[in-house]
Amino acid sequence: MNYLTLENISKSYGEKTLFSGIDLQIAKGQKIALVARNGSGKSTLLRVISGIEAPEGENAKIELRQGIRVGFLNQDPNFDDKLTILESVFIYAENPKIKAVKEYQEAMLFPEREAKMQEALEVMDDLKAWDFEARVKEMLSKFEIGDFHQEVGSLSGGQQKRLALVQLLIDEPDFLILDEPTNHLDLELIEWLEEYLQRSSLTLFMVTHDRYFLERVCDHIIELDQGVLYRYRGNYSDFLEKKAVREENEAIDLDKSKKLYKKELNWIRRMPQARGTKAKSRVTKFETIKENAHKNKNEDKVQIEVKGRRLGSKILEAQYISKSYGDKKIVDNFFYKFNSGEKVGIAGPNGVGKTTFLKLLTQEIRPDGGKIIIGDTIVFGYYTQAGINLKQDKRVIDVIRDIAEYLPLAKGKLTAAALLERFLFSRKQQQVFVSQLSGGEKRRLYLLTVIMENPNFLILDEPTNDLDILTLNVLEEFLFEFNGCLIVVSHDRYFMDKIVDHLFIFEGDGKIKDYLGNYSEYRASRKAKLLEEQRSKRENRKSIEKSQKQIEVKKAESQGLSRDDKKEVKRLEKQIEKLEEEKNKIIASFNQPDLSPEKIETLSKTLAEVKDQLEEKEMRWMELADQT
Repeated sequence: MNYLTLENISKSYGEKTLFSGIDLQIAKGQKIALVARNGSGKSTLLRVISGIEAPEGENAKIELRQGIRVGFLNQDPNFDDKLTILESVFIYAENPKIKAVKEYQEAMLFPEREAKMQEALEVMDDLKAWDFEARVKEMLSKFEIGDFHQEVGSLSGGQQKRLALVQLLIDEPDFLILDEPTNHLDLELIEWLEEYLQRSSLTLFMVTHDRYFLERVCDHIIELDQGVLYRYRGNYSDFLEKKAVREENEAIDLDKSKKLYKKELNWIRRMPQARGTKAKSRVTKFETIKENAHKNKNEDKVQIEVKGRRLGSKILEAQYISKSYGDKKIVDNFFYKFNSGEKVGIAGPNGVGKTTFLKLLTQEIRPDGGKIIIGDTIVFGYYTQAGINLKQDKRVIDVIRDIAEYLPLAKGKLTAAALLERFLFSRKQQQVFVSQLSGGEKRRLYLLTVIMENPNFLILDEPTNDLDILTLNVLEEFLFEFNGCLIVVSHDRYFMDKIVDHLFIFEGDGKIKDYLGNYSEYRASRKAKLLEEQRSKRENRKSIEKSQKQIEVKKAESQGLSRDDKKEVKRLEKQIEKLEEEKNKIIASFNQPDLSPEKIETLSKTLAEVKDQLEEKEMRWMELADQT
């Protein structure tokens, strides 16, 4: 069953064509990811599919299956700033349970309208929606949004992105369209979302650079390359394998076309003016061969060959530093001495103080206690989450020339323009203004400005957000070969696993644990520890229950009841307990405001029946008790 069909879809901005004449089908239950380099039109295609932007192209067609509810997570959510967090979740949702809660809340404002109230109560009962608001609050808390009555306008961009994701998941649409869903989530939330999206009932189309998501969640990957869609069945590793085969075949075809082109070119030059039909046909065919032979096979790769600065014997020492804000401890008596060439990853939930810790190391802020000692040869390169303050009215080439005209390499030097080309900014694109770049292209440019300073101590705070997989792969290779020191804060598990030697784990309350290994190893050891703790608790509970049963058996034996009587006593005690609970619930129901007469009559009859049963069970239990 097809949920979505695209036919002959095109999109351009000015002279730049993002894609042309593409077709796409998405069937129920499929989990598809779209991968492409930054600026290729990934987010634009998602907005076209979701109906935010209109497609271009003659006979362009977008067909969504009737009755399908679509949920779209935009990179830049659009909320009413005056609404509270809780209002924002409820006001836009289409989920029947959310609608029922909204209608019930409205009915509560006008208790005199009995018919409206009765209808709302029945819908709430039918949908079992009584605990739905509590579930919404639980989900908001899970995504680190605590003050439900806070106005949305006061939230940060990251908080608004998490709120939009909560709103989407609560709404439970049939078809999810997600643009970078893991941005602004900590590692534990990313793993939770990964498990959630693996559910077979979900249909998914998303853009993400998280390669573990691509590996574990997706069953199809679509690549947008130079305006053409290529579809691969399978996950990320299948995609890499099949893409390599495709590119190898294309290279073979290109080589054949070039050889044929040379042969045909020689024939064209030797022959007299074409007069016959066959000769004219061959000339026409030659033009096609020429076009195939001169296809621009894009082999661009980000190449980073910056000459590293020398590191002295003294690098950086954190000597028992502490930092707090009010009652909240960020760092508590932390000591560490960095060695040459080590690569450290930092992991911990959002808000625990990772960015503050980096600012302490670079002496941007001072510790409350202890001190930071930095070696004389250290030159920091600091890529920050909030550091993309590129001037929007400057051309790309001027941004780089403002730093330096040339960059020293391991061998020779490189001009600013040539360096930009290695970072996938063509000569033509170097002349565009920064304001015209996509979010990922701006991050790539910002990363280049940091590396151009030729640092020997790199600090990267969330460098992977909005970067395409091509750039990430080459950045990883550069960092792998980087001879200086490196500290990385990242929610990209694949990136962390590939780069770091050990981790600083922020456990909260100022405690920082040094873990020797990568993130996946840490999570595996932590999971094993939690499973062992749970197993131990289960065994202790079973031991206690066994002891209690033995005591009960001995007690019953001493009381002189038969075996069948003992079983009946236990059965009666359970029945009496359940009837008591039922009676209390019915009594509590009478406290509901403005109960209708019919409802009161029904509750009264049910309560009388429960009391009769309870009295009967209690009488029998007392008979047995008298025999002891």
